[in-house]
Amino acid sequence: MITCPNCNHQNPDGALQCEACYTPLPALVTCPSCQALVQANSSFCGQCGHDLRESAQQESAEPGPAESFSPANTESAMSEVALPEPNSPEPVTATPTVNASSVNASIDQPDSESFSEFSQSIDFDESVDFGTLETTAEPAEESPESATGPTNKSTVEPEGPLPASVPTAPLPASPLPTVLATQIQAAAAVLTHVQTGTSITLPSELSVVRIGKPNEHTQPDIDISGFPNSEIVSRVHANLLIEGDVYYLEDVGSSNGTYINGLPLPAGNRHRLNIGDRIALGKGDKVSFVFEAARH
Repeated sequence: MITCPNCNHQNPDGALQCEACYTPLPALVTCPSCQALVQANSSFCGQCGHDLRESAQQESAEPGPAESFSPANTESAMSEVALPEPNSPEPVTATPTVNASSVNASIDQPDSESFSEFSQSIDFDESVDFGTLETTAEPAEESPESATGPTNKSTVEPEGPLPASVPTAPLPASPLPTVLATQIQAAAAVLTHVQTGTSITLPSELSVVRIGKPNEHTQPDIDISGFPNSEIVSRVHANLLIEGDVYYLEDVGSSNGTYINGLPLPAGNRHRLNIGDRIALGKGDKVSFVFEAARH
């Protein structure tokens, strides 16, 4: 039977929508551990307590087949690579060398005979006396300062002593802005047992807190076996799902059911807990807890 999450109507197995309110029903899947039929949106199997989310993660993490490389593909890939052709060397042309001796020989030098005839044709007048050129350096005129001697430069001296420099007081350093350290802590919560007044602090480091009784296969995080009337509680009864500071309660297929404020919680459905909610494990309100904030 499939329980409608809207009106809690019992529908036959295989039904796609509720017969009473026509709400779409959750699909059924097979537990990989005990082969029992459970709802697809359930986190744990109600029969054996197997974690269905781990199975879904393992199926999605299976790698696909690796691509195979054959020698033919390698050869075809290498054939597509074009090798650059080597550059052909450029022809070298020989430059003719010039002999320096031949160039010097081609320059015409003046004839010594013609040069002597040209010098004899020029007449010099020997009667002209050019005299001797004498350069006399006149003494430099002395400046008035050098004649009278060095002048004394007068310096203006103050009549009284110079005032001592007043030391300036250092400016007070501006205080650095104080950064208040903030600590972000998850709001802790407790379950208070109604019949005995015992408070159970919920561990904030866990994302799933299992409620039930221990056996040879599982060990719950919250053990109910020590409370009165614990025989009505299943060994794998319910889970508390913690997401930040939000808490959800989920029945994982218990035998006697889970109740929130007197209303039954369908198996596999989540209920967001609020401060003051009353949680009953099993029928008759014999094992009840109140969801409260932790007292600091």
